Order: sequence, then structure tokens, then C-alpha cells
Amino acid sequence: MEDTDVEAQAEEAPTRFEIEDPGGYAQYLLHSPAEIAAVLRALVQRRALVSAYFNRGRSFLLTAVLELDVDAGELVLDCGREEETNRQALLAEQLLLTASVDKVKVQFKLGKLSETRQGGLPAFRAALPEELLRLQRREYFRLTTPVTRPVKFVSAIRRSDGSVLLVEASLLDISGGGIGLMAAPSLAALLQRGAVLPDCKVSLPDEGLLVAHLSVRNKLDVTTRGGSRYVRVGCQFMALPAARMSMVQRYITRVERERKARISGLS
Repeated sequence: MEDTDVEAQAEEAPTRFEIEDPGGYAQYLLHSPAEIAAVLRALVQRRALVSAYFNRGRSFLLTAVLELDVDAGELVLDCGREEETNRQALLAEQLLLTASVDKVKVQFKLGKLSETRQGGLPAFRAALPEELLRLQRREYFRLTTPVTRPVKFVSAIRRSDGSVLLVEASLLDISGGGIGLMAAPSLAALLQRGAVLPDCKVSLPDEGLLVAHLSVRNKLDVTTRGGSRYVRVGCQFMALPAARMSMVQRYITRVERERKARISGLS
């Protein structure tokens, strides 16, 4: 490992990991050997730094996945720099490893390690994990909507006198959690925090019409460089069905992919 790597034995309470909460993160768990191998192979190719926790999360060492042997059902890990920490890791019955690949959190558990050598240097060997958590929570990625292909929002707002006003606005951003509206101050005044907006319509280019219930969560006054004023109204999706969430995620993924392609083409 590089000189910046450290090992530690902490005194604080054990670290909590998402993979230890299968009820809350079941949708992010991979069980297919092929999918697990693909993620581990990415760790090898990116030379990703991996934190290996043991002793109920109180001890850890920094390592890396050096090699993957799918046929043998094994992987090889780099040793840490401290011999004592390596010795303790070898005694552990289970280790929990966590890393990040392209801003996606990866966690998996390994059983008992054994000593081996890789490239003439000491290393660890372990059986491949039976499950792996790939926490790509795309719903929390906030995408700024393209100016060239604006996303329109339509909703019926009930005034204090009981009358109904049909309003339109453009989206500033969108995530799986909700949307940010660019509202004129007069419109924003009608959208009180905590208000529920039923059956709102959001036209997602190339995906279709998204119909959702929204709750107004926050408002922020914005002034552009040209002196124009508007209010960003943050709204949260309320119990968005899985099929409609998939629409949002597909839209976000596609637009972000197209944006990266344009940047790569200009570089």
C-alpha cells in the first residue's frame, strides 16, 4: 500500500454499515455471482482503496483487491502496512469491506482470511462474497434540467377563497426525491411550505408524462446576474410508485450520460 495508508484500532462505538441492514437496503444487494464479480473486477481495474473492518467494526486496515479468480471462487487482497494489524485481521472470523467506485458505495463481507503472496509480496486470500451491496442511490442525485429541452410542470392550485388556478412552471432540477421549480414570486406566494399539490404533471422529454403528488418543502429567493428575480420552490414526491420512479431515474441517467458525452467530445 502507499505511504498515505494507515491502519487503526478505534475506541469509539462500532461503525454501522448499510449491508448490515438488509431490510432497509435489500434493493441494493446483489446475489448473482456474475454481478458480484463485475463489481469486484471494477475495484481491481480502478485500483480502488478498500477499508476492511473487523473486530465488530472497531478495527480496520486499508487494502485493495489485487486479483479475482472466479473459477476458484477467491479474491486476493493487499496486506496493510502494520504487521500487528495484519495479524489481527487474519484472526478475524469475518471482515466487512467498503469502497467507492465512480461515487457508488460498495460493501461486502468476507470470511476468514488466509496468507498468500502476490507478485512476491505478502497478501491475503479469501472466498468470494455471496452478496454485495452496490449503493447507487440515483434518486438522490439532483440533475439540473437542460435549458435547451426544458421540463414543464403543470398543477392546479387551490386559492384561499376556494377557487382553482391552473399554473405552469419550468423545472430547475429533478431527483428521485422531488423537483425544484423556477417560480415567479407571485406563484411562489401561493405555494406555502407543507402544502400538498395533488396530480401534478411533469413532462419528461423522451420518457412521457409523469403524474405525481408533491409536497412543498422549501423556498429560496434567487437573483440572476441580469437582475431578474425568481423563487426556487423545492417539492418532494409523495409515495411515488415504482414505475414512475423508474421514469425519473431513466430520464436522469440518460440526460447525465448525454451531458458527459458532450463534455468528452469537447475535450
